Amino acid sequence: MQLIDLSHEIYDGLVTYKGLPAPIVCDYWEREKTAANYDDGSTFQIGKIEMVANTGTYIDCPFHRYADGHDLAGLLLEHCTELETLVIQAPFEKNIEVGLSFFKNKNVKGKAVLINTGWSKFFGTEAYSSNHPFVTEEAAIFLRDNGAKLVGIDSNNIDDTRKRTRPVHTTLLRQNILIVEHLANMDALPKRKKLLFSAVPPKFKGVGTFPVRAFVKTL
Repeated sequence: MQLIDLSHEIYDGLVTYKGLPAPIVCDYWEREKTAANYDDGSTFQIGKIEMVANTGTYIDCPFHRYADGHDLAGLLLEHCTELETLVIQAPFEKNIEVGLSFFKNKNVKGKAVLINTGWSKFFGTEAYSSNHPFVTEEAAIFLRDNGAKLVGIDSNNIDDTRKRTRPVHTTLLRQNILIVEHLANMDALPKRKKLLFSAVPPKFKGVGTFPVRAFVKTL
């Protein structure tokens, strides 16, 4: 068994999605000042984090798109933990449009479908947010109709952000198919082993998106 981390590191000042603020990561309790509180000289740090939910590698559940959809507190662990995984190779150098042909004749039922475009190498740069790979509406309908449980991609957005519509979020989240964006390290996934994908967020009420530690277990 091997565990492969598919998450980006979150740090103070990281820009994940252009136009959204970077996180502020600082001390609430500074370590040096806590020693006076303990007779044995122990010191502790408590961090303080201010950030938008769409930071780093994150998961979208239905509440992100729909007011009547379930939030993170309503997310069932079996929908985001140890899911049988199908990896789709869709290199951006050939085409940034990940259409129906990439999924047709593949068994996606009950699986986490992870799309490796190679775009994650631009994460944290100006290039990451422009002309990025995306899934087409036709492909999203196929994934919905054929029972995918979760869809992940290693780019800036699963939808084409050059347009003022979000058909993939609309299609998948309406059917309670979770979305994970900004995956990383996809080339590390072995091609001939069974993979189980996990991406578990905190149990927040009233929030539809949050960072996850996404990873794959190989069997």
